[in-house]
Amino acid sequence: MASAPKQNFTPTQEFVPIQEVRDGIVILKDGSMRAILMTSSVNFALKSEEEQVAILAQFQNFLNSLDFSIQIFIQSRDLDIRPYIAKLEELYKQQTTDLMRVQTREYIDFVKTFVEGASIMTKRFFIVVPYTQAMLSAGKGGVTFGRGKQNAAEKSARFEESRSQIEQRVAVIEQGMARTGIRVVNLGTEEIIELFYKMFNPGDLSKPISLNEQQNMQQ
Repeated sequence: MASAPKQNFTPTQEFVPIQEVRDGIVILKDGSMRAILMTSSVNFALKSEEEQVAILAQFQNFLNSLDFSIQIFIQSRDLDIRPYIAKLEELYKQQTTDLMRVQTREYIDFVKTFVEGASIMTKRFFIVVPYTQAMLSAGKGGVTFGRGKQNAAEKSARFEESRSQIEQRVAVIEQGMARTGIRVVNLGTEEIIELFYKMFNPGDLSKPISLNEQQNMQQ
């Protein structure tokens, strides 16, 4: 019986244009960089007409003031209540009276049943800030633009210079969004890795979503 032909599969990593995440900055395989900001939201429908006009005007001014491109990304996911349930379970253990223990347990069961019976979505809003540094390399035809070969010291210096430039862009966005009443949090390395992991593994619920960023938005 002839054996089945051997199939070669390309690792998923080959399709992801990310080289590494360092100090809260995504470094792509082409050498460009990205900072990722998570923003709060505004319930536009509950604002008065004057407030709506003011918000739109400020947002328009913000966009017109930018001299670089940005990407606005909205992520919709089923609500993950595990961190909240875990917190309730801890409160349940701390109750000292039977009445409070019963009420806490009933509330936990109610939340679980309600979420299981309804499709509740949560949305998170992000702004992606790009930066690409023009790199010079000496060739036969003179000085040309390109990535070229660099030693470790040169790479480190390039990274620090690029990070300084992208941080300036982040500051501009933070100021502009603040005028519209929106708060901004710059994601760190762990938050970025978790974000991309969940993007490429939407069905994996083994790791609860960290709520640190959301709590910062509410403060």
